Amino acid sequence: MPSPTQSGFESWSLPIPVTLALLITAFVYSRGWLRLRKTTPDTIPLWRLGAFIGGLFSLWIAMGSPLVAFDDDLLTIHMIQHVLLMIVAPPLILLGAPALPLLHGLPQRVVRGVVGPFLRWPPLHRLGHTLTHPAICWLSAMGALVAWHVPALFELGLRSELWHEVEHASFFTTGLLFWWPVVQPWPSVARWPQWRIPLYLFIATVPCDVLSAFLAFCDRVVYSSYLIEQQKFSISPLQDQECAGALMWTCATFAYLIPAVIVTTRILSPAGANSAEAAQAAGLRRTAGHPLAVGPQVIQ
Repeated sequence: MPSPTQSGFESWSLPIPVTLALLITAFVYSRGWLRLRKTTPDTIPLWRLGAFIGGLFSLWIAMGSPLVAFDDDLLTIHMIQHVLLMIVAPPLILLGAPALPLLHGLPQRVVRGVVGPFLRWPPLHRLGHTLTHPAICWLSAMGALVAWHVPALFELGLRSELWHEVEHASFFTTGLLFWWPVVQPWPSVARWPQWRIPLYLFIATVPCDVLSAFLAFCDRVVYSSYLIEQQKFSISPLQDQECAGALMWTCATFAYLIPAVIVTTRILSPAGANSAEAAQAAGLRRTAGHPLAVGPQVIQ
């Protein structure tokens, strides 16, 4: 009889739509990045390309890799998906400063005829202005995190493929919103002074710590669906739950602590931060003069 791990791998098949969408996005970004390098080499450095591709790869690991075959069997695997969708992929994608490379990677006809008018649409500007307020970003991400870990909603996601996809989409979307004020990708403008960002990140650890501690120290299995799988793996459902809680606790703590330290260091060294920001701003201003540079603050 094949082992549960072998059976899981055999049941997995490559999700063509997800994989194709991510590959096309990577191609368009890389094409735009190469175009920008020819005109303004210092605008989007190589490490940003690496960050963006790394973010897309993290998405594929969460939604398209063999990991997906085990998310209904082990809570730890399911938690790895959540960490990738909320904590790993969003900041990496935003660190790639995706607006300019993606716009430069698309055909000029599409940018001028479709994307440009859409980005100039006033209701879109108002919606973006509202959604990217740090308070809204924080509340949406923490609300999605807590809500989807309520047993009733979590079980719904396990029983229904559609709701499972909705769950993952909401984690990734709210993850992008959460990291937006921290990374502040161009052409967005900071809405809060930098000194509030470490506090923003620190407060975010509270609901994560409470939820992960509850899973790690609870003396019963919270999600009953995982009781069915207790004979398949050497780890018990309760041990699996403890491992998932510890994983979430550790990843969230380090993921929020590292950028908080970086921002704090920049605040304490304003001369270095200001010079770096000025250099980047100068490069982006040069790029804004490019005929394909189209964005909410570039389109006239």
